[in-house]
Amino acid sequence: MTFSPALPQEQLFEALQESAQPGQYARQYLEQGQERLNQAFASTDITELVRDRADLVDQVMIAAWSLFGLAERDGVALVAVGGYGRAELHPCSDVDVLVLMADSPDQTLRDCLERFVAFLWDMGLEIGHAVRTLDECVELAREDITVATNIMEARTLGGSDTLRLQLEERTGPEHMWDSAAFFAAKWQEQVARHKRFNDTEYNLEPDLKNAPGGLRDVQMIAWVAKRHFNADSLEALVDVGFLTAEEYGVLRKCLDYLWEVRWQLHVHTERNENRLLFDHQRQLATRLGHEDSSANLAVEHFMKGFYRVALALSVLNEMLLQLFDEVILHNEKPDQVRPLNRRFQVRNDYLEVTSPQVFEKHPSALLEAFVLMAQNPQLKGIRASTVRALIYNRRQINEAFRNDPENTGLFMQLLRSPHALFSQLRRMKRYGILGKYLPEFGGIIGMMQYDLFHIYTVDAHTLLVIKNMRRLRYEDLREEFPLASEVFYRLPKPELLYAAGLYHDIAKGRGGDHSELGAEDAIAFCQRHGLTAWDGKLVAWLVRSHLTMSVTAQRKDISDPDVVYEFARKVGDLVHLDYLYVLTVADINATNPTLWNSWRASLLRQLYTETKRALRRGLNNPVEKQDWIDETRDAAMKMLTERDHDPKAIESLWANIGDEYFLRETPRDISWHTEALLDRDDPEDPLVLIRESSQSVLAGGSQIFIYTPDTRNLFSATVNALDTLGLTIMDARIITSADGFSLDTYIVLDENGTPIGEDWPRIEQIRKMLTETLKHPERFSSTVSRRMPRRHKHFDVPTQVLISNDIVNDRTAVDIQTLDRPGLLAHIGRIFMRFELLVQNARIATLGERVEDVFFITDLDGDPVSDPALCQELQETLIKELDDKNNGNS
Repeated sequence: MTFSPALPQEQLFEALQESAQPGQYARQYLEQGQERLNQAFASTDITELVRDRADLVDQVMIAAWSLFGLAERDGVALVAVGGYGRAELHPCSDVDVLVLMADSPDQTLRDCLERFVAFLWDMGLEIGHAVRTLDECVELAREDITVATNIMEARTLGGSDTLRLQLEERTGPEHMWDSAAFFAAKWQEQVARHKRFNDTEYNLEPDLKNAPGGLRDVQMIAWVAKRHFNADSLEALVDVGFLTAEEYGVLRKCLDYLWEVRWQLHVHTERNENRLLFDHQRQLATRLGHEDSSANLAVEHFMKGFYRVALALSVLNEMLLQLFDEVILHNEKPDQVRPLNRRFQVRNDYLEVTSPQVFEKHPSALLEAFVLMAQNPQLKGIRASTVRALIYNRRQINEAFRNDPENTGLFMQLLRSPHALFSQLRRMKRYGILGKYLPEFGGIIGMMQYDLFHIYTVDAHTLLVIKNMRRLRYEDLREEFPLASEVFYRLPKPELLYAAGLYHDIAKGRGGDHSELGAEDAIAFCQRHGLTAWDGKLVAWLVRSHLTMSVTAQRKDISDPDVVYEFARKVGDLVHLDYLYVLTVADINATNPTLWNSWRASLLRQLYTETKRALRRGLNNPVEKQDWIDETRDAAMKMLTERDHDPKAIESLWANIGDEYFLRETPRDISWHTEALLDRDDPEDPLVLIRESSQSVLAGGSQIFIYTPDTRNLFSATVNALDTLGLTIMDARIITSADGFSLDTYIVLDENGTPIGEDWPRIEQIRKMLTETLKHPERFSSTVSRRMPRRHKHFDVPTQVLISNDIVNDRTAVDIQTLDRPGLLAHIGRIFMRFELLVQNARIATLGERVEDVFFITDLDGDPVSDPALCQELQETLIKELDDKNNGNS
């Protein structure tokens, strides 16, 4: 018969009966029905759509039940459970059904049921099914809270409703899982679920169903409400006084938003996908109507909205579960109450107001609550009823409130608190107080940056910076951050550091230089909060300069005394250096856990130490390079002669190396290299030395030293071998001696971001492969062929190349920013080789999906690249070839 897209139930059954291929007909019916729903998305309320999707599935499910003669059978029923039982289905949601029987089935019924289930799969539905007797269901529900929960949401589709009602009665709270046991079990279930997502709403690729602030958190509230109050809807919680009408409105709005996102995610992926992977985020942003702005991408607007909804739901979930806890688990226990002051008291270890009108009569109590929490770290939290009052009364925070000296004094008291500053700022953010008191902070809540470098939203990152600062007070952190801990204790006013941390990224997303804009906000904050002019200038300088130290350490040659002097000049004095160093360490550790490794730590430590020396020497008395070189040579010579090496042999070896080697290397490393060169058996073979870096007592990485005849493709061949070995290059120093030998030092980390250590089999493997490569570097012809990581493929990082001449060091700097990929350094090296250019030095920085590498190059004669046409051609070639993401990564 001719297909009709929408039929009454009886006609659909007849159509299936008459069809030669009923499974194909049902599949087509569902597909075309779903297409109609998708087309209605823009003009239809999402609540109606998810109900209509369930109705559509109901139609074919009921018709199929009749098609296989099951509607006429006694003692068997088709029951929808789970989300389908709630009549809430998204395009590709699992359709969970229970075939409920009074007794074990006979063979005829078994056969019918097998054909029925097979037919459901033929229709293209993602079926989750169970076939059980009433007694089996009761026993399973007693053992498994998930089964008991599913039964609570059941509804009958086919057969008598009597069986389902009997099941509902026998699994009710009077027989099993009373409301206290049910609530306790579901709460533990939620705790375990949240833990799988690191207890944060702010994952880079969030799960909109299971993560904190997701759909499961809403269902959790509904399940407990149904079990305890027999409430059939969230709205019913308003009637029993557990939700205000305003809270229900927020809950409903947030739920609808998540449903809209999930609907479009299913349509886009054509599967039951609940993870907002990078693969889908940009497309979903477009589907949901977001557009790029001058300051933010459409995907960033979309994800900011998502994170804000997740946070709002998470706070509601937290508040309501605490209320349930009081009513369900502790309703018969006597309260223990002790006063704190006229406005606050402690009830059962939770802070609460002494009367419902406290915030209305004393608006400053909105901040005082968090000061008291910091002063009483033994408290478990703020009581749910007080949280509700905080959220309701935050509307009182206006310009007059923000400028009131009592309130600014309370906020500064919090910043100076010896306990729980991070916890209280985080609590203030969750309850919407911090964003109201500091509107500039409110603007960054939920803001994300679409890259792999910044793995937290701006607000979460900001508070993590402050958490990292606070952690430096603890003894157990001294081993991990010895210098930062020591410097932190010298800071005269730690609250200035916290203020800088609070404001360092506060202007992100506005367009323009966020450091400059943030410094202006910081000045205003300091003036409003009564800080002295000097203190305000320091905080603003820290905000303005918060990237300076990391950029200098990672992108410049800090073994060059001129670089250190220039940085010292920017810092000006030891107080500014101390504050900036601690801020930088805290900032890097709060950006991305993979960023902080022993090598970055050693770079910052080296820059801090050398800058401190320069400041003590005086900015009017900079160190001379020749003095630096002479001191290094003398120190290395002393080490070698103490080990009975001939000074004449040493001088002969050093005669052709050149001054730059003694400028770049430490005396300890020079003596190590020299001793190995003097003692080697075969002077024709390449020399490969491997050990931990000697930048400081705490090794920053593994150091690989290579001494071999120089060739044009030596850099490309070497970095390709290191890449093949799974090593990450952090730093490269390439020095060519006057007699045609290359003295190259690479600082590397293993795949897990740590030095190689004393893994002798691994060291021998590296040495052997490098030696074989260096014997015949001319045979190197292709880069590694490992695939690009999945996440990287979804980022568009246009290659940027800046070429400039380093006049002081007589070489050319090539600054390259591009997408990270396997074999990238070898590819860049091959381009330099084609242009007959030599790499003299390189600083390698990998920032998420992006690399920011600086290469210092010369021509074959050792001179800078002075031909503008050649520079332009090199720039164009690098951009063209590196913008091909598939080059060497297919």
